[in-house]
Amino acid sequence: MWSVASSSGLPAKERFDWFSDMVSREVVPTSISSERPADFEAEAAVLDLGGLRMSRLAYTPLRSRRTPALIGRSDPEQYQLALVTKSSMMMSQNGNDCIAPVGDLVLWDTSRPSDARSPSQAGPGELVVLQLPRASVPLRPRHFDRLLARRIPGGHAMAAVLTSFMKALLDNGEHCTPAQLNHLGTVAAELAAACLAQQLDAEEHLPGEIRTQALLRQIHAFIEHNLSDPELTPSVIAAHHNMSVRGLHQFFHGSNESVHARIRRRRLERCRSDLARPDLRAHPVQAIAARWGFSGPAVFSRSFREAYGLSPTEFRARTVKELCADRTPR
Repeated sequence: MWSVASSSGLPAKERFDWFSDMVSREVVPTSISSERPADFEAEAAVLDLGGLRMSRLAYTPLRSRRTPALIGRSDPEQYQLALVTKSSMMMSQNGNDCIAPVGDLVLWDTSRPSDARSPSQAGPGELVVLQLPRASVPLRPRHFDRLLARRIPGGHAMAAVLTSFMKALLDNGEHCTPAQLNHLGTVAAELAAACLAQQLDAEEHLPGEIRTQALLRQIHAFIEHNLSDPELTPSVIAAHHNMSVRGLHQFFHGSNESVHARIRRRRLERCRSDLARPDLRAHPVQAIAARWGFSGPAVFSRSFREAYGLSPTEFRARTVKELCADRTPR
């Protein structure tokens, strides 16, 4: 469950010091400054994922410096990988500088001096930070030198899979049990390692199991993004991931679900969700089926009945009836 704290309940003069102390305690000791500390506002949330943590930090413009003195006094020895979710972030470390806009990732090392800023003219900023112990990233430290304080575009390849995962965890982490969060922490570490290795062209240095799981999640994300395309086939998926169709089928063999079965199941689940939405009640059933890539109403109706025991029209009618019953005063 997220542990959330906000400056909103504090007197204005105490908000800046509260946030500085909280970041130093929960994320990493750092020297924070603001041009307008009297107007400062912030919110922080921390999610414990077993071997690692994820933090969400929202704040009015500030500057954060990790100095040699602070490193000497306390160092968690982590790589911290941040997803920029509001405004933009300026980062300097190891002779590198970058400006990362919303949707991109930035990496830094807590054992090295760094300087991070949010431009004052850009408005309030927000970061979602994965706090990765070095042992959780099975790559040699020297590989990371050219990635520190470099913008990692969040919309491509493994970076897109990782950013989607982080956003989903941000939205749904509070509903997970501790055991589930521990598992998700393992997934987060694997995805982060795969993302960084891809940026470095060093995938071959990752353990085979991590490479396999990362590729499988990348394929799943590609399928999810292209469900609406009726031309989505194993050959298209295989070509996009530079593998043979036979290799793709073998890859899925261990997951107890074929490529065709996954595409069909996810399309049906999306259709079922849309058919249950009151705001889409005016949309014809065939339009919803086409929206999620079914080739025709007969194929969709047969597949839907096989999966759920009702025709799409019957399912929608039952859902409407149940909704009306729930709204009827007793």
